[in-house]
Parts: sequence; C-alpha cells; structure tokens
Amino acid sequence: MPSKRTGFAPWSLTREAGVLSATVDGTIEVPQNVQPTLSTGFVDYKGNWQGAKSSDETFIGFTKHLVVANGGTVLAPATANIDFIDMTGFNNIFIAINPSNGGNFAIEAVMGPDTNSFANLNPVNPASTIRVSLPSRLGDDSLDKAFSDTQEALVTDVWNIFLIQTRLADQKMMQFKLTNNSGAESDVEFAFMRIV
Repeated sequence: MPSKRTGFAPWSLTREAGVLSATVDGTIEVPQNVQPTLSTGFVDYKGNWQGAKSSDETFIGFTKHLVVANGGTVLAPATANIDFIDMTGFNNIFIAINPSNGGNFAIEAVMGPDTNSFANLNPVNPASTIRVSLPSRLGDDSLDKAFSDTQEALVTDVWNIFLIQTRLADQKMMQFKLTNNSGAESDVEFAFMRIV
C-alpha cells in the first residue's frame, strides 16, 4: 500500500528557517511504496528487445555416435537441429556422456562447425581448441585452452555428468571433441544443459 511522506527540498533551507521572503515551497512529496518487479529482458542500443536468458530445464542436443574406434574422435552435439552450443548469456554447462565401452576419454571444447557463423564471422577454424584468458592467471597475457581434459575415466552404459563452471561462459559457437581412449570400439552418446 503506497504511503507519502513530506521532505524539505535542498533549495528551501531559508524557507524552513522561517524567512517569509522565500518564494519556493520547500516541501516535496516523496512517495514511498514497495512493489515487486520482474525483469524479462531489456532494449539494446539498437532498440531491439532482448529477452532475459534462463537455464535449460532439461538436457538437449542428444547426439549418438556409433562404433567409435579406439583413438577415434567425434564432435558433439551433431544433430540436424543442434550442431553447436551457443553459450551467450550462460555461465555454466553440464555435459553428459554415455559410452558403451567404459574407459578413458579425452574431452575438449572446440570451435563449432564452419557451416555456422561466430556472431558475424564465417568461416571459423572448425574443431580447433577454444582459447581464452583465464581469470586465475591475471597478469598473464597468454591464452589457455578453455577446457581440455585429456583423460577422464567414464563408466559404461550410464550417463557420466560433469559441470563446467565459468570457463566456457558466453562462447558463441562451440562443440566438444570426444576422443575414445578406452581400448576398444565404443558407441558414444552426448547431451548438454546450460545454466545461467
């Protein structure tokens, strides 16, 4: 419920002191109320509406690669509808990998396919390692691999789920390169879920 209070304007100190020659009313009404607000986006500098991002509610981008040879690599996601991950406005990402043969896999964040644009740039160097300046190396001008796990032991026939925090935030076009180092052929399923 709104309420009002009266305050003195900064220019009216003489009026407050009782000098009658002051010609300006020294009181101003200050509305005081509390109401909830909800931000659903903003208007950018071009005047276009930009909706606020929200986290993915479920895993998406399901990709299944069949009979990946030992030492073989695949890129994911790689479906007809989703062939790269756009992390614009997202900070973190869950990735899930389900191999049919357990063992070591290398997992690396790479540039998406050259059939898509990175903002307005095309072509990109596809499957090349994404390189970033990491906050933990403040003062160091060198670029590091954004995410590169050379040896992750995956359990067979279950979803191995990993959370990657902040390292891949705002990447516009990205895939994961998965290398089968399990010692035998393996089917490999992949999915992801982005978190604001």
